[in-house]
Parts: sequence; structure tokens; C-alpha cells
Amino acid sequence: MNDVFIHPKAIVESDQIGAGTRIWAFAHVMKGAVIGGNCNIGDNVFVEGGARIGDNVTVKNQCLIWEGVTIENNAFIGPNVVFTNDARPRSPRLELMRERYATKGWVAPTLVREGASIGAGASVVCGVTIGEYAMVGAGAVVVRNVPPYALVYGVPARIMATVCRCGLALHIQQNTAVCEACGNRYQRDTDSVKWVGPKTP
Repeated sequence: MNDVFIHPKAIVESDQIGAGTRIWAFAHVMKGAVIGGNCNIGDNVFVEGGARIGDNVTVKNQCLIWEGVTIENNAFIGPNVVFTNDARPRSPRLELMRERYATKGWVAPTLVREGASIGAGASVVCGVTIGEYAMVGAGAVVVRNVPPYALVYGVPARIMATVCRCGLALHIQQNTAVCEACGNRYQRDTDSVKWVGPKTP
């Protein structure tokens, strides 16, 4: 794994780590996990086999990323974020449940799309998609899909605003918005907000 930094006190069993990625102390990346290039994986992060992390992703300390979780490029995962992957968990050692856990059919996939951010201490219930450049507030419990560019927070998380790619809140008027900070332009369709392009010259 050329150009990969692995702290001496990290456990990295996967050989699918992209160039330029840094993995810090006491992190554990299991065999079968995939981590892209130029990522930063903080202290005490656990990445289970079958999890997939794209390029340029920041994962802060003490996050739990289980099989079935896919994090696309340029996402930010704040400290102590917890993902789940089983909608109705029981101990696999419970005799009643052994047949169910004999296959991977119980895994409920979760998708974090390009550029999304998840704040400190948030919990993401399995089976949801967090849209492009959406922002999940600290301590939120995400139980349903989050649209692109939405700001959600609370328990359960609810849509509170729309945000730019740079993170600033947008003020949408007549179904269009221009970010006051960076000039990116957006348009609201029937049920979602779409990026139109950068600031016009």
C-alpha cells in the first residue's frame, strides 16, 4: 500500500486502502473493507468488512462504520457517529435467530452520497440514503432519507433548511437561490434542490 500512513497502534487487515490515506491510532479496519485515496481515518474508528469509503473522506474519531454502509467521495463523518446495518437486530447466538443470520440477507444498506456531512454524535438508522451535500446536525437520529442539500437535525431528524455545497444556509426565492458566500447557484424542482453551477462571471 504505497503512500498510505498507518499508525503503529492501528489494526488494518484490509489491503484495499487508497494512496494518500492516513489511518490513526487504535483504528481497526477489517479485511474486506474498502477505503479510497486521500482519506483521513481518526483514532478509534472501526470499519467492518464490507463497508466502502470513497476518496477524500474525513472520518473523525470513534466512529462505527459497519458492513453495508457506503460513503461516497468528499463526505465528512464527525466524531462519534454511529451507523447501523440491521433493522431488527437480535443476537446471532440466539437459537431462534441462527437461520436468519446464516446469510447476509439481513443487512440493510445505508448510502452517504457525495459531499454529505454528518455531525458529531449522530446516529444513522440503516436503510437510508443521505443525499448529496446534505448536512446532518450534531446528535441527530436519522430514520428516513435525507434529500440533497437538506439540513436536518433533531430526534428524529427533520428538514430544517437548505444548504449550499459550502455549508451556508440558502434562501430560496421563486425556486432559485444563489449562495451569498461562494456564489453557487441552485434551483428547486418539485421535491428537491439541484445545483445549477458556480457563480456566473
